[in-house]
Amino acid sequence: MKIISVVGARPNFIKIAPLNKEFSKYSHRVNHKICHTGQHFDEKMSKVFFNDLNLPEPDFYLGVGSGSHAVQTAKIMIEFEKVLLDEKPDLVCVVGDVNSTIACSIVASKLNIKIAHVEAGLRSFDRCMPEEINRMVTDTLSNFLFVSETSGLENLKREGIPNSKVFYIGNIMIDSLVHYLGRVDQSNIMAEYQLKKHNYILVTFHRPSNVDSDSDIQSLVELLNSLSERRKLIFPVHPRTMKKLQGNELVDKMNPNIIATNPIGYIDFLCLMKNAELVITDSGGIQEETTYLGVQCLTVRENTERPATVNIGTNQLVGIDISTIKNAANEVLDGKIKKGGVPKLWDGKTAERIVSILMEKLD
Repeated sequence: MKIISVVGARPNFIKIAPLNKEFSKYSHRVNHKICHTGQHFDEKMSKVFFNDLNLPEPDFYLGVGSGSHAVQTAKIMIEFEKVLLDEKPDLVCVVGDVNSTIACSIVASKLNIKIAHVEAGLRSFDRCMPEEINRMVTDTLSNFLFVSETSGLENLKREGIPNSKVFYIGNIMIDSLVHYLGRVDQSNIMAEYQLKKHNYILVTFHRPSNVDSDSDIQSLVELLNSLSERRKLIFPVHPRTMKKLQGNELVDKMNPNIIATNPIGYIDFLCLMKNAELVITDSGGIQEETTYLGVQCLTVRENTERPATVNIGTNQLVGIDISTIKNAANEVLDGKIKKGGVPKLWDGKTAERIVSILMEKLD
């Protein structure tokens, strides 16, 4: 049996790593290969993650690079079709909601190759988000829909996806977190930036709605400057965000108490997240990781496709109004924290459940 798993962007690596490890236990039955589309590829955004997660060199590298959504999706489809025609796999496994996810799903579907979607059923109900379109189309095409939280079950049922295709298996990002948590204490990142446990804020921003306009990026810097008067703030800057900061000559206008860094590898970032007093982000996966770790998180978005992190976990959805975000952050820093728990089956064994199901259904 031949299975090709697709990675394209940084979060994909975290999700495919435990699957790759689990498939290796069935090497007598499964020939598992990894295709890296090259949607993200620079030393910090990609290669460091491969090293941190002990992923093997990809069997296929498409090298599509950046571009508009249409250009990038089209390039991936053209190159991935060549891989599928040569390899003729029994299954294509896609994860998450990036352009690589939808592009490879469309190509596989048109070649009548089965598709497994890990992290199926998540919905923000905001079709202005390209990721929402990617999620919906991929779920429609998939033969195996692996769901990470109960909202996904409700969403897929509402959309008419047959129950026979849907499997609630937990959160695969937590598999990587659990597996590598023991290595976090070996990280030197805290000492490197002279950070004290539970006495700093970790910040990440990359979504267009928060960083693409000149006024938004200026407001963001004002927010960070304000919060950095109370706590040291570490800010691993996404390339997209850095481009806007530099274009608006804002890097030198940030408070000295803000540590702006290049993107950080997986283990070091886990260390920063685990030991932070507060995380402020517009990321999807960080909402889940902070929930598992019990770390306070403010999500700077109007919606989230991961409602379990709000309903059960430590995440607060605070919108994009700067004053609201500032007030919510100050409340946490004043000790008004949100207590939270961990959703069902976020236990580090999701990959085992996925591979067990596939071995049974594809036999």
